[in-house]
Amino acid sequence: MIPLPEVQRFVLERVERVEPQRLPLHQALGLVLAEDVVAAEPVPPFANSAMDGYAVRAADTVGASEATPVHLAVVDELPAGKAPSVPVGPGQAIRIMTGAPFPEGADAVVMVEFTAKDGERGVSVSRAVDAGQHVRGVGGDVRLGTVVFTAGTVLTGAHVGVIASLGQGTVVVHPKVRVGVLSTGDELAPVDSGPLAPGMIRDSNRPMLLALLARAGCEPVDLGWAPDDEDAITEVVQRGLATCDAVVSSGGVSVGDFDYMKIVLDRVGHMSWYQVAIKPSKPFAFGTAVVGGRSVPIFGLPGNPVSSNVSFELFARPALLSMMGNPRPFRPLVEATAVEAMKRRADGKLHLDRVRASWRDGGWHAERSGAQVSNVLSVMAHANALALLPDGAGVEPGGAVTLMLLDGPDGEADVLVYGSPLAADAAALEDCDEP
Repeated sequence: MIPLPEVQRFVLERVERVEPQRLPLHQALGLVLAEDVVAAEPVPPFANSAMDGYAVRAADTVGASEATPVHLAVVDELPAGKAPSVPVGPGQAIRIMTGAPFPEGADAVVMVEFTAKDGERGVSVSRAVDAGQHVRGVGGDVRLGTVVFTAGTVLTGAHVGVIASLGQGTVVVHPKVRVGVLSTGDELAPVDSGPLAPGMIRDSNRPMLLALLARAGCEPVDLGWAPDDEDAITEVVQRGLATCDAVVSSGGVSVGDFDYMKIVLDRVGHMSWYQVAIKPSKPFAFGTAVVGGRSVPIFGLPGNPVSSNVSFELFARPALLSMMGNPRPFRPLVEATAVEAMKRRADGKLHLDRVRASWRDGGWHAERSGAQVSNVLSVMAHANALALLPDGAGVEPGGAVTLMLLDGPDGEADVLVYGSPLAADAAALEDCDEP
């Protein structure tokens, strides 16, 4: 058996980043910048009010209080979007709204809460202000020429908003990778096929993998199902290689299996077949096929549903994120306390138990989400983390255990539902040398 880090390193060293593209900003969410974003204009582009109130000369408000208010003449009104046309002179004020351009002569804003109308064209000010108070200066958010975001930044909604504020409607990013998913086997029945015939099972892996790919930010492509026929499987695989950036299959990867999938993959690609020192997901296949000058990765995942899911998380997902330029393709790791015993037997493997992780009393806690069997997918569905149990007897209640969070980083909101303070300082894998 081969250690997990060695296989992960082998895979990541053989996938290539997809070529950057300039895409419309509205299509960039979740993608990775391929070049720096530099501010071509300041934000805000003009000085403006941070509050609803009155633009004044700070010197005119000295000594103002509720007992001795200062009376100023109102010479204009400035809503957001209107350019000022009247300056503020001594003893004067302009009614101003949040975001409105700041008028000449004024140097501060008195909040409306500390004012009262004083006749038709006057205002009474009951609090003194300092020069610059409640005024947003030019470039107060982003200065002209600033490198706002560097290449390698994964774009969130806030990033998109900042870039839009700079007047940039496009960005150069690594696009989504198109990933084809296929299933094979005479025993598989479509999801909506009605009652199962004897010996048949639902094709659950393909819908699951398509969903996992979409969640990872890829463009999933359903290549469909092929029977146990070499020509049929070859047609589906070759169609995927010709139209996709990567291909994922499940089943037929165990060493010693005489399987049509194995025959086809060995013929169309340069494949490596592994027995990884982990449980579940010990069998795994990876290789590349050269199609039209492109190197297309092929991921052969185990057929058991839980094994297929875990194998995707450990091998396919990090590799695909790396292809899309993500500098941290692995899930975050955190240290937790075991709520219950997580027993195992020594077998030379790293065990990955499916667990529920929660944050309470200042730390992470974990408990198994059900039976640790590779065909029980419902237990995986109830898990939000994998507990990494090194070879040995396992962990006693209250013992320390390392978790790989499955709800982050692309699903932080889901973890936060359970009270997690998941943040930038959460333990995370910095390189490709560890699981």
